[in-house]
Amino acid sequence: MGNTLFDCTGKVTLVTGGNGGIGLGFARGIAKQGGSLAIWARNAEKNAAAKADLLAAGAARVETYVVDVSSEDAILAGYDQFIGDFGRIDCVFANSGAAPGFNSVFDMPTAEWHKFLNVALHGAFITLREAARHMVARSEAGEPGGSLVACGSLSLFQGLPGKQNYAASKAGVAAIIRCMAVEFGPHAIRANVVAPGLIMTPMMGGETNEAAISGHFGPQVPLKRVGQVSDFEGIGAFLCSDASSFITGETITIDGGYMVRP
Repeated sequence: MGNTLFDCTGKVTLVTGGNGGIGLGFARGIAKQGGSLAIWARNAEKNAAAKADLLAAGAARVETYVVDVSSEDAILAGYDQFIGDFGRIDCVFANSGAAPGFNSVFDMPTAEWHKFLNVALHGAFITLREAARHMVARSEAGEPGGSLVACGSLSLFQGLPGKQNYAASKAGVAAIIRCMAVEFGPHAIRANVVAPGLIMTPMMGGETNEAAISGHFGPQVPLKRVGQVSDFEGIGAFLCSDASSFITGETITIDGGYMVRP
């Protein structure tokens, strides 16, 4: 494993919202390439299951933490504990979020707008900023490098009724990533967005709903299927590893070709 193109041996990655769905898929790809992982999420039981999954996949080490990324204090305390345990950070995937929850902007209370952005925009920003702070310090000590990754979506490119909170958070974090790519490039720290298409995750509401969604939307995708969590394993290993060392400021769509269909 140590001599492969996507080798993650010796690298430490933090994944927020990493105990299920896209976050766990991203983490599993790194685990399969021998990397170490820290998972931040709010459900201790799911964290334990994710740890077992990632160790079985080949991770060198996995630690999980109950961290609420809607709170700056919780994020800062989480980094203190994480860095104390691992001593370094090489990659972060700011992935925590939730389903949009509304079908019309008129149904969206202002309080819900702020609650959503506290996690998906403000929490992602602080998570990325603090990871960059540690990476820059390591660079100044003589070891440059690092990978900042944020979870976007196809709402970066398309209008969705009632999903203004979701789309605003994704557009905002994509802008943050582009700025970070420029600011931290001199330290060999790269910053990129992954933009998923329709991915079957537990948020879809169970097997019956998933089957209906897949049957409806799958034929509209050039690859004739919807995405699976496993489709994020490869991009996780790629963006963590040195194989992606000259890619920064990009938004990488993982959508089966949905955005380029006629």
